[in-house]
Amino acid sequence: MIKWIPIIFLLNLAPSKLLAQKQGQEKIDSMVSILKSKTDTAQINLLNLIAYEFRNINPDTSIYYANQALDHSIKLKFQIGIANAKLAMARAKANLGSTDIAIKCCIEALTIFNKLLPSAPEKLIPVIKSQISGAYNMMGIAYMMKGNNPEALKFLYKALKIRTASNDELGISYTENNLGIIYLNQNNYQESLKHFSISLKIRLKLDDKSGASNSYNNIGVIYFNLGKFQEAHMNYLKSLELANEIGDDDAAATASDNIGSIYEKQGNFAEALKHYYIGLTINKKVKNKSNMAASYGNIAGIYIQRKQYKTAKYYIDSSLTIAKEIEAIDQLKYNYKSLTTLDSSQNNFRQAFENYKLHIQFRDSIINEGNIKKITEQEMQYDFDKKEAIAQGKQEKKDVIANEELKKQKLVRNGFVGGFTIVLLFAGIFLKQRNKIKKGKKLSDGLLLNILPEEVAEELKQKGSADARQFDEVTVMFTDFKGFTQISEKLTPKELVAEIHTCFKAFDDIISKHNIEKIKTIGDSYMCAGGLPVPNKTNALEVVNAALEIQQFMQWHLEKRKSEGKEIFEIRIGIHTGPVVAGIVGVKKFAYDIWGDTVNIASRMESSGEPGKINISGSTYEIIKNQFNCEHRGKIEAKNKGGIDMYFVSEM
Repeated sequence: MIKWIPIIFLLNLAPSKLLAQKQGQEKIDSMVSILKSKTDTAQINLLNLIAYEFRNINPDTSIYYANQALDHSIKLKFQIGIANAKLAMARAKANLGSTDIAIKCCIEALTIFNKLLPSAPEKLIPVIKSQISGAYNMMGIAYMMKGNNPEALKFLYKALKIRTASNDELGISYTENNLGIIYLNQNNYQESLKHFSISLKIRLKLDDKSGASNSYNNIGVIYFNLGKFQEAHMNYLKSLELANEIGDDDAAATASDNIGSIYEKQGNFAEALKHYYIGLTINKKVKNKSNMAASYGNIAGIYIQRKQYKTAKYYIDSSLTIAKEIEAIDQLKYNYKSLTTLDSSQNNFRQAFENYKLHIQFRDSIINEGNIKKITEQEMQYDFDKKEAIAQGKQEKKDVIANEELKKQKLVRNGFVGGFTIVLLFAGIFLKQRNKIKKGKKLSDGLLLNILPEEVAEELKQKGSADARQFDEVTVMFTDFKGFTQISEKLTPKELVAEIHTCFKAFDDIISKHNIEKIKTIGDSYMCAGGLPVPNKTNALEVVNAALEIQQFMQWHLEKRKSEGKEIFEIRIGIHTGPVVAGIVGVKKFAYDIWGDTVNIASRMESSGEPGKINISGSTYEIIKNQFNCEHRGKIEAKNKGGIDMYFVSEM
């Protein structure tokens, strides 16, 4: 949807989702396991810690624990517990997009922190100030998400002032990054670049690779907007390199999408598609539906420009399905605009008009939502100012009470810290062993899914065996390289394996997008099938669409190797639809395979085809003939099968 993507760090010390899952899960397990053994304020502190750890992994779970902490704190009149619960809730709500609630929670937390600060013990002052800066930072982010840049700047600069005074370098780097985002949204590139550069310098100093990847990406966005594509490309590549180094899938997907946007801008559609597909594959892996919808939309845009309208429609529909599911209004607006362009290009003006009306409808809904948010925001700001004034007026009267309360809390807290440390030592031994078992199971499950379809693997785990099944309608595809034996003699073993790996990896990515099951590879031959292990009626369309993408990839790859003076592989693709039997073969090394005449005929389709073309049988043609251009070749003699109707297929 958006051809460049800046990254916003929502939280005080926001790690990537992957890092949160890897590094935070063990802490969460430890805390949850000993939660029941704690009482009173110690339990409240632990609940808030758990809520904080869950803020990125599962915001709904974070809210659940924050609410528990809040309920206990209210019963005990534990003010710091209440404030911390409110702040934890704000962070989770912001991650869910509920910015108004996040702001309200921050206001309530700030009111409590500001009451406690004047009479707080000296050792507690830095902690409270840190939480105050976190609340200001969170409010800045929430207002940024609402599109109110002046208010966002106001609160972010408040957070920056506190963090600078306390020399909180990591906190400064995140606030500077978010300031850069706001100025970027205002097209103030000079000011934005200044803040991103400050953030990057600190992150490199602290060896914060996740943060540095983020900063390089955002600096790349500025250069992209300025039309300085070489500088943008360089920064995106640095972002991608760091993301891959630390295993940050979200950042890697963003960098890949942004690199794709550069190639699209330069008219290099093959390279743009390559990087958009990489981004889509990663987004599907991490189940980031918002970014998946955007990736599908970006890919559709390329195919529209290449006038490959059938494929473009497939990707727009894929984006629409997800956008409707997650109610991504902005993405829906973009998709209907793309459909308008698509229909107009095909002279389907009536449908173009209908889609244009939907585009306008979603565009106006965004504007109306913005107006409602402005009214809400004004009301909340008035409430905030009023509460601050009341709190300041009553502060002197409550100083003595607050001081006594803090002394009690300090005693309880010190006791909790000591006890918590001892319990963690014992819990650590148990959890370490349990985590080893979990990791082993996860590894074995992953290996099994890499060999067998998910449904078959699940049946095998539960029963110890998997039954063979008859499928009435499956579409089988074979690919093969022309003259592979002769060409392979001219390559070193390393070059040969690398070339096959490059091609087959691309095929794997393509068929995964189209719900197709890889069956096996035999030398330079690649075999896959649609419509199993879960039957469907769309498998012929899906397999043909995948074949067209494989054809396009191989054409791009062929031109690339030609330009490099390397040996080239031309591909033949054959497809046939019919009944098969599928099941597991082997005992020591499981393999999912299919049998039947359908498999043999699909193989004949490949061997009877021509390099660079997709050869389909008459049975497949009858299913897909209204969706694609097909050239009838007549009845072609196939080994041991006699004359078979064959067609070359292409997009409409």
